[in-house]
Amino acid sequence: MLDEPYSFGRVAAVNALSDLYAMGAEPLTAMTLLMYNCDIEENIIHTIMQGACDELRDTECVLLGGHTVADNEVKFGLSVTGIIRDGRIYKNSTLQSGDVLVYTKPLGIGIMTTALKGELATDEEIFRVSKVMMQSNRKASEIMKKYSVSACTDVTGYGLGGHSFEMAKFSGCSLKFFTDGIPLMDGALKYAEMGVVPAGAYNNKQFLNNHYKYLNSDKSKEILMFDPQTSGGLLMGVSRFYADDLVKHLKDAGYDDTCIIGEVSEPSEYYIYFE
Repeated sequence: MLDEPYSFGRVAAVNALSDLYAMGAEPLTAMTLLMYNCDIEENIIHTIMQGACDELRDTECVLLGGHTVADNEVKFGLSVTGIIRDGRIYKNSTLQSGDVLVYTKPLGIGIMTTALKGELATDEEIFRVSKVMMQSNRKASEIMKKYSVSACTDVTGYGLGGHSFEMAKFSGCSLKFFTDGIPLMDGALKYAEMGVVPAGAYNNKQFLNNHYKYLNSDKSKEILMFDPQTSGGLLMGVSRFYADDLVKHLKDAGYDDTCIIGEVSEPSEYYIYFE
């Protein structure tokens, strides 16, 4: 998702570990999968691996080994294993009616990296999206354990719409999002209006076509609700009574864009409403 090799590798590790943090687990081990063309400079591959290893080191996750495959395009990811020591497993299927929805990062990562690949993004925009993708959800996971969080998921390739649909469907409820209050990456709305949108966003929207209702007057924001996120934030359902304290705690920990973006209700005609 990025041109700079070190950041590319580090984001891959942060993204992989996020699945563990969403469940309340701590990382134990990792295995790498690297696909690359042998004509690529050795230093580039080394730098990608270094970025990943630095993130694993910081999270005390042990790299056990990995696999390499010949491919024309560089692809890199990790398979990670973790442990839950306190017996509390956070699922994406246990939302409670009356909960509010707290999210920790801005949307629009997929659109911004598409703009980057199209050589449209400014240096400042590239720096910003890189910083957001490299922000680990580790601390957010630790913080959520201090509050009455009923369910959690990380928002990645299926976008906010896709991942929240899973939560609503398997929890037997409906979700209402406050569309105008959802933080967006700087420049994301501009590029969306230009049509600089990844194919995955359209696929996500089409898949959920019969399961959501978009009611907001600003139609240009709709596609952002389905934008695939690389290393997105944590989406948590939490008791309304504790929500403001949770948001403040997360902001104090450096998750500056954290806010309440929606609420959970009894099941209705659609699983998801964007108001």
